[in-house]
Amino acid sequence: MTDFVIVCDGEEFPEDNVRALENALQGFVSTDVPLCVEVVFVDGEEIRRLNREMRDIDKVTDVLSFPTLDGIKGQAICGEEYPYDMDEEGNLLIGSIAICCDRAREQAEEYGHSYTRELHYLLVHGIMHCLGYDHMIESEKAEMREKEEYILSKLGITRE
Repeated sequence: MTDFVIVCDGEEFPEDNVRALENALQGFVSTDVPLCVEVVFVDGEEIRRLNREMRDIDKVTDVLSFPTLDGIKGQAICGEEYPYDMDEEGNLLIGSIAICCDRAREQAEEYGHSYTRELHYLLVHGIMHCLGYDHMIESEKAEMREKEEYILSKLGITRE
C-alpha cells in the first residue's frame, strides 16, 4: 500500500518528482489508508489573495497549507476515524497546499540553490503542516526542520 498520494496540478512539479516524494514519505506516518494532499502552484497575486482571505495577512508568501485534520501530529492514523474525509479511491485527504512559483524562484536565487530544490522543500514543508507540525515556537521549529530534512535526505536533496 502507498502511504501518500500527492495530487499536483499542472507541470510545475514533474510526475517523477511526485512519485519520488511519495516514496520518500513511505513509513513516515503509521496509517492504514493512503494519505492524500492536493497541491496547486500559483503566482504572487494568487498567493497574496489566499493569504489575505485565509489569514488576514496581505502579502506574498511562499507556501500556504490548509490541513483538514486536527490532532494527528505523531499519531497513527486510522481511516475509519475520518469517514467524511475519504475520497472515492479510499485516500484520506489531510490537506491542500498552495505554492507560489514566483516566490520559490526568488528564494532559490536568494539561498543559492536550485528552483527544483526549493519546490521540494516547500512541498515537504506544506505536507508537514498538513500532518500537524508547526514552527511557531523554537522547539516546534526544530522538530519540524528535523522531519523536513529527513524526508529531503531520502530524496538526496541536501542543503547545497
